[in-house]
Amino acid sequence: MKLALVGATGLVGQEVLKVLEERNFPFDELYLVASAKSVGQSMEFKGKKYTIKSMEEVCNLAPDVAIFSAGGNTSLEWAPKFAEKGTVVVDNSSAWRMDPTKKLVVPEINGSELTENDKIIANPNCSTIQMVLALAPLHTKYKLKRVVVSTYQSVTGTGKDAVQQMMDERAGIDGAKVYPHPIDMNALPHIDVFQDNGYTKEEMKMVNETRKILGDQTIGLTSTTVRVPTMGGHSEAVNAEFYNDYDLAEVRDLLTKTSGIIVQDDPKNNVYPMPLFSKGKDEVFVGRLRRDESQPNTLNMWVVADNLRKGAATNAVQIAEYLMENVLAVK
Repeated sequence: MKLALVGATGLVGQEVLKVLEERNFPFDELYLVASAKSVGQSMEFKGKKYTIKSMEEVCNLAPDVAIFSAGGNTSLEWAPKFAEKGTVVVDNSSAWRMDPTKKLVVPEINGSELTENDKIIANPNCSTIQMVLALAPLHTKYKLKRVVVSTYQSVTGTGKDAVQQMMDERAGIDGAKVYPHPIDMNALPHIDVFQDNGYTKEEMKMVNETRKILGDQTIGLTSTTVRVPTMGGHSEAVNAEFYNDYDLAEVRDLLTKTSGIIVQDDPKNNVYPMPLFSKGKDEVFVGRLRRDESQPNTLNMWVVADNLRKGAATNAVQIAEYLMENVLAVK
């Protein structure tokens, strides 16, 4: 089993390495890839030193699986080249998510759709993953009609430079800026670039990806995504309208029994999900479950997850695990 990690020095790449170690992911050879300036440098993983290789060198080594966490342009250029060598690429960028010929996968929901013919597999957007994991069992039971979601997203979703901007501002240092405005003590209703319809690319990702993952283009969705000065994970206020009415106790039971979800819903004792306590955890946390009293068949919930873990690294590794266990000949 030859495994490659592209983008090994970035925030998500570093998290992938942690997840690989924690889950004891089986491999015989590991190839680490980073930007040209990092090639030749060494990184330690599980007590062993690895030399960072170039993209071209690793592509020619034809790994069995390659996890890409190096941005959309890199994925567009190199994922097909790896696929031509027989490598299965699990891509963390947005490059292939809406390509009708590529699967967009959250293993707990639609991992069973993967086949040996899938050579480029898209990892969904971080904010989409945590929402659909909570919505999927409810959609199966009650059928979603419309979803309204507002997000409160960690600076870690932008990367190391964004974290540095926030910490610089907090320390009173005039450093490099990633955002067009201060982020510390602020909230920016601006994630990714604005589109012609007035929504940001992040907001439209949530709309389009949710429909694709759940396999239902009839679901009405609207999204407002906001960057907030937190580092533990992303939070979402989700308002879900169903065609069929639900029982709140049954909703709690369904979510409690869903793999990858932890229900934290005891507001009388101040128990509800928070990004600070999702940090470093693979589960999606759901709470503040309550009926929307303004219209029928509608549920409010608060959904929190570590965007670098289940929102990126963990989901990618889970896809690779699923491939090894169910699809690939390599064991």
